Order: sequence, then C-alpha cells, then structure tokens
Amino acid sequence: MPRLTSRALEWFGVDDTWERPRPAVGRQDVVLAVSVEAVSLLALELVRSAGGLTHTDIPWWGQWLAVSSGAVLLLGRRRWPLTVALLAAAHMFVAGVTMPEVMGQLSLQIIYFVALLSGVAWARDRRATVVVVGTIVLFMFAWLGWQFAVGSAVQGWMDDEDLSETTGFFPAIPAAVLITLLVNALYFGGAIVGGGVSWRAARQRARLESQATTIAAQAGRLRDQAVVDERLRIARDLHDVVAHGVSAMGIQAGAARRVLDRDPDAARRALSHVEEASRDAVTQMRHLLGTLRESTGDRTSPTDEGRTTDAGVCDLADLVAEVGGQGLAVTLDVVETQPGASGRLPRGIGLAVYRTVQEALTNVRRHSTADTVSVVVRIDEAQPRPYAEAEVVDNGRPRHGTSGSGLGQLGIRERAATHDGQVDIGPRMTGGYRVRVRYPLKGSA
Repeated sequence: MPRLTSRALEWFGVDDTWERPRPAVGRQDVVLAVSVEAVSLLALELVRSAGGLTHTDIPWWGQWLAVSSGAVLLLGRRRWPLTVALLAAAHMFVAGVTMPEVMGQLSLQIIYFVALLSGVAWARDRRATVVVVGTIVLFMFAWLGWQFAVGSAVQGWMDDEDLSETTGFFPAIPAAVLITLLVNALYFGGAIVGGGVSWRAARQRARLESQATTIAAQAGRLRDQAVVDERLRIARDLHDVVAHGVSAMGIQAGAARRVLDRDPDAARRALSHVEEASRDAVTQMRHLLGTLRESTGDRTSPTDEGRTTDAGVCDLADLVAEVGGQGLAVTLDVVETQPGASGRLPRGIGLAVYRTVQEALTNVRRHSTADTVSVVVRIDEAQPRPYAEAEVVDNGRPRHGTSGSGLGQLGIRERAATHDGQVDIGPRMTGGYRVRVRYPLKGSA
C-alpha cells in the first residue's frame, strides 16, 4: 500500500519542481464559456419542453441561473484551476440538493467534468492538487453514501425505471447501488486521469523545449568557438607567411645594397623582388584583418599539435599516404597548366590548399561510408583569372550516427574567405560528396 501511494503521488508530480504556466483569461476561455452556456440553455429548454423537468419546483429563471453560473466557471479553469474545481463541486452539491433533475443534465455534467479535469491539469501546486481533488472525491462519494443510507435516491431511480421486479442476475437494490458507484467512479476517475495526462504532456513539452533551447545555445557557442579558433589558426599561419615575406624582403634589400654600385642590374632585380614580396605581404595582411574584424570575445585557442604552417601542395602526397589505407583508397592528381606552377604558388595560398584537403579528408574518414576518394589540385596561372583549386570527391554516403556538427566545413569556408575563395560543398547528383574551393591568384609568387 505505501508503494502504491508513492507511485500515485509521483504520477501526480507532487515532488516535481516544474510549474505549468497559467495563462490569463483570454478569448479562448470566453468563447468556450459562452458556447457552453448557449448549448446548455438550449438543451435545458428542450428537456423542459419534452416534459423532463416535471419534478423540479425551482422557477425557470433559477434553472437558467444554475446552468449559466456553471458555464461561467469555465472562464477561470486555467487561471485559477483549483478554485474553479472547488466551486464546481459546491455547485454540483447545491444544484443536486435543490434541483437534481437540472444537475443531472448532460451539459452541467460536462461542465463539472471539465472543471475537475482542468484542476488537475493546470494546478501549479501539486500537493494542493492532491488535497483538493481528494477532498472533492471523498465528499462526493460521502454524499452518495448519505443518499443511499437515509435518502430515497435508489428507490426513486427504481420507480422511474420501473425496476420493482428482479429481471437480471443481481437483486435490484444492490445492482442500483453498484451501477451508481461505477458510473461515478468512471466519471471522477476519468476527469482525474485526463487532467494528469494533460499535465504530464505539458511537462514533457516544456522539457523538450528547454532541451532544444539548451542544444541551440550550445551549438551556437560551439560554432562561435570554432570560428574564433579557426581565425586564430589562420592568424598564426598568416603571421608565419608574412614573417617569411618580410624576411625575404630584408635579404633582397641587403643584397641590393651590396651590389648597388658594381652591378646595378642585379640590384634592380633584387629591389623588384622586394616590391613583389611587400605587395604580397600587404595583401595577405589585408585579408587577415578583414576576416578577423568580426571576431569577438577574448578566448584562448587550444594548442595546435603538429602545426604545419610550412605545408603546401608539395606536401599533399605525404598527407594522402597518411590518410589512405584501412579500406579507404585515396588518389592525388596535381594538374598544372604551366610547368612548375605549384612551386610558384604564394605561400598563403599553398597552405590554404593543404588545409582544405586535410579537413575534407578528415571529414570523409569520420562521417562517410566512402571507400574511394579522389583529390585533384588544379593550378592555372594564365591571365586574366589565374587560380588554384582543390577538389576532394568521394563515393560514399553520410554514416549513420556520425552526422557531425558542421564545424569542419565552417573552417573551410572561413579559410576560403581569407583569400576571397569560392566554396562549393555538398552531395553530388551522381552520388558521393564533393568539397571544392577555388582560390584566385592575384599576384606573382
């Protein structure tokens, strides 16, 4: 018995800290109350016209008042659920004592049912809910017992139905008592169970909404963190690239100073190299500042293990060899329109190509069923639109349960934006997945 009581209290949510929001009385409640009142008054008059209220001494306006006051209770069924449930129980008792034929009308019975159901469904204090509902049920069944003991409810019902003689398996009076108890048990039990189901469904919806909000907030933070981390890595990489360019300018400037007097042509070539290196460094710094301008927050980037700031197209063969194997065949093709074009790529572009291929292959390994991957790097220095392009194509489908967060692709797009690259990422019509990024070559290597 204690275990059953504990489970019942748990079902009612007695120890649950969640409180269902109670809306103010609104248009929905007004429409419901007015509609119920109109239908109830119409039904009352139809019953009266059919001669069903012959034993009621209350005048018609008193009957109308009883029906209307019951319908009005529905206005506050969500705002003040327990109060409405208590008032509905009191209304049922008073109407049942003074005008039982009116109280027994289907419209009023529906009103009482909805009021009790709403009390269980919308109450915020679950302990008070158990007390109020338990009090109502005990009072109603005590009232039934009193009618059975000292009243004439059973005999009157038998006389109305002409059940003075036994025609079934059970005696008339016990059968009348049992059917009355059964109907009331189903009536009140149905209201309580329905209200409890409604409350638990609302609580589940609130939990799902809270979880969805939390997941969205976490996804947003992860996305922002990924952007910041990628931008910091780009900043470090480009710092190395620009530092290399500045060092080259210093070396060429020193060489020009040494040969300026005895070999003006050599000095001129050295100074032209300084000019080209400075232009390339300024261009890359401008890209860097444009990409990082929207970065917010003071966050510490995680340590980059195995940084490859000197990597380029020439290092892709080692990367492909490292990723391939264990059921994954990776091929690499470097297509150069002009011989030696890969060696003349700006250092930043070469690193960006390497990073793009690296991230795309990592995504294939983690999230795809592919067994074949093709890596193609195309370099065309022909004017007016020279470019370097990295394309990674696989033959797989997304692996179930490893959808990923999309942060790797976000990093590819961030890096491409640093160099004004064009990105094409997505599934292919013929099957498989493709990552293609084209970097424009704006200057000489």
